[in-house]
Amino acid sequence: MLLSQDDLSALLLTVRLAAVTVLVLLVIGMPLAWWLSQSRCRLKTLVEAVVALPLVLPPTVLGFYLLLALGPNGIFGITSQALGGGTLAFSFTGLVIGSAFYSLPFVVQPLQGAFASIGRRPLEVAATLRASPLDRFFTVVLPLARNGFLTAVVLGFAHTLGEFGVVLMIGGNIPGATQVISIAIYDHVETLQYGDAHLLSAILLVLSFSILLLVYALNRRFAVVHP
Repeated sequence: MLLSQDDLSALLLTVRLAAVTVLVLLVIGMPLAWWLSQSRCRLKTLVEAVVALPLVLPPTVLGFYLLLALGPNGIFGITSQALGGGTLAFSFTGLVIGSAFYSLPFVVQPLQGAFASIGRRPLEVAATLRASPLDRFFTVVLPLARNGFLTAVVLGFAHTLGEFGVVLMIGGNIPGATQVISIAIYDHVETLQYGDAHLLSAILLVLSFSILLLVYALNRRFAVVHP
C-alpha cells in the first residue's frame, strides 16, 4: 500500500515541523538551560515550573490559549500583522511556535541536567588558563554536555512528531499546509479508512522507535566521564 499525496504531504510537513522546532528550541533552550543550571536566583523555581508546565497541562488547553495569542486579536497576532507578516494562527509559523512551547521541557531539561552535571571544577581550571567565559562554554561545556544535547535534540524531535492537540488547535486541519501525520491518522480513523491509518501509524511508530534507539545507542557508545 502506497501513501496518498495528502498523506505524503502530512508526513513531510511533520518531519519539517519537528526539524525547525528543534532548531528554534536549541537557540532558545540552550541559554535558558545554562542559566537554570548555574543560577541561584529566587525566580529560578518559577521559571523551572513554567518550563515544565507542558508536561502536565492538557495539550488542548495550551493550544487554546496559544490560538488566542496567535489569532488576529491576540498579542502575537497583532504584532505579526503590524510587521506585515499576516496572522500566525492556521499557518506553519504558528505550528512552529506552538510546537516550541509544547516541546520546551523536552529540550531544556536534558540540557539543564547535562550542564549541572559538569560541575564547577572544569570551568575553574579553564579560567586559570585565562579562557574567557565564552571560550569556556564552547571548549569545555559543550563537549562535556554533548550527550545532553543529543538527548535534547532527539526527544524534542520525537515529541514533535507525535503532537496532536496543540497543532490541531493552532493549525486546524488544512491538507498540505497544517495537516500533520497525527491529524491525518485521526482523519482516516474517523472515516473508517483503517488501512491508511495502520500505514501512517506504523511509519510513525517505526520512526519514533528508531530515533529513541539511536539516542540510547549513541549515549552508551559516547559516554562522557567527567574529570
